[in-house]
Amino acid sequence: MKTIILAAALSLMTSGAFAATCKEDTAAKKLAGAAATSHMKKCQSDATAKCEADSKEKKLAGAAKTSHMKKCVADAVGT
Repeated sequence: MKTIILAAALSLMTSGAFAATCKEDTAAKKLAGAAATSHMKKCQSDATAKCEADSKEKKLAGAAKTSHMKKCVADAVGT
């Protein structure tokens, strides 16, 4: 049981360490012009969906949800 918990904790820690922002990902892929714009739009919509699910999981509403969404999306996009 301890091994499973330890493995889960380590996987969460390592997955967060390698998560790149949308801007970093676009730069790393050396995208430009329409390709960069398209990638950023998709990445931002994916981030918004992820943050929305996180808000629901945390049962946030009103100003708390708005604040969480703003910070979460900004962190994911890299603004």
